Amino acid sequence: MQWIEITIHTNTNGADAMADVFFSLGIAGVSIEDAADIALYQRESNDWDYIDESIFANRGGDVRVKAYIQDEPHAPAILEAVRQKAAAVASTPGFDAGPGTVETQSLQEEDWSENWKQYYKPLPIGKKLVVVPAWEEQPADGRVALRLDPGLIFGTGSHATTRMCLAALEQYAGPGKTALDLGCGSGILGIGALLLGCAHVTGCDIDPKAPEVAAGNAALNGFAGDRFTVCAGDILADAGLRRDLGTGYDLVLANIVSDVIIPLAAHAPAFLAPGGTFICSGIIDGREDEVRAAIERAGFTVTAHDSLEEWHCFTATLA
Repeated sequence: MQWIEITIHTNTNGADAMADVFFSLGIAGVSIEDAADIALYQRESNDWDYIDESIFANRGGDVRVKAYIQDEPHAPAILEAVRQKAAAVASTPGFDAGPGTVETQSLQEEDWSENWKQYYKPLPIGKKLVVVPAWEEQPADGRVALRLDPGLIFGTGSHATTRMCLAALEQYAGPGKTALDLGCGSGILGIGALLLGCAHVTGCDIDPKAPEVAAGNAALNGFAGDRFTVCAGDILADAGLRRDLGTGYDLVLANIVSDVIIPLAAHAPAFLAPGGTFICSGIIDGREDEVRAAIERAGFTVTAHDSLEEWHCFTATLA
């Protein structure tokens, strides 16, 4: 299978904004190569777990934000959208984001695996979990290992929104509880809920590849189909799908984007048991008030509002 490596050239100031170009298009697995980060860390510590030596050659201020997509018929449209969004960021008045130019490179799947997996290492999250790539050894740190192979298309757990959702789950997941993960992707939140004691998780994602990837990750963690079931479909557009997913869940999870969470909030109460909990993230700075208002209009009481980097996570309880 052919893949396309997309590189946006920016600077330290514009790196996060250019990464959000990819996230806004649903492209996960983003890496930022910034020699300035190395210089900063070296002033504070020389204890690196891993470093790509090629980054040392890039000390001229050029920061490279990279992501990968499959070379499929829709790829040109995605590339054009990346170029337009990157150019818009670079031309923002009063904001120096560097050139915003975009380069592409074709890779075979084995090349992609080599380029992508090198950045993906065990990641402690919250107080209890550590996300461990399927090809890595589990750290001897006493945490519960959540093994993950995103299947080259879904997030790895490193994004701030995923970390906040998993941390929130530590408080609300538990023995005998059930969870519904909307926009489940790799299955990471649902698997986290199972590892934290939940009896059963149902996942749903608009991407037709999600059931296979999520089920594979559940199996990596020892959970069969009787504990974790996944389907594909559009939860907002398909009333039949919403009926099929049922009701009475203790937890509804949604790590998506604000434009989906806002209309989804109105449907969330129908999925929950009385007193159930809604955990949602994917909410960028500036959209949190809109999302909170939608959650409260749906009858929820917001019990926690967490933020990390430029992202927000709400935990809300149904009265």
